[in-house]
Amino acid sequence: MNTRMALTSTYNPSNLLDTLKNILHLKNDAALSRTLEVAPPVISKIRHHRLPVSASLLIRIHEATELSVADLQAIMGDRRTKFRLSPAQGRPK
Repeated sequence: MNTRMALTSTYNPSNLLDTLKNILHLKNDAALSRTLEVAPPVISKIRHHRLPVSASLLIRIHEATELSVADLQAIMGDRRTKFRLSPAQGRPK
């Protein structure tokens, strides 16, 4: 599978969703949500930039497609090489 064809220069999670539908031979976002075992509004919110693609969703996508997380990030235009937690995350309460 050549995922490099789906690369774009800007962040757009719709590219990822459309690519997944093609790879998995799905007709629509509802079928994609069933395949990834997420609620349909999650897919809609990601497509309309109201919800980021979470790490757990990237793992589900990886398990469904066997594409690496780095390839998935590249498909949606995420060019970050490192992810940092905020200082508040990970602190005991």
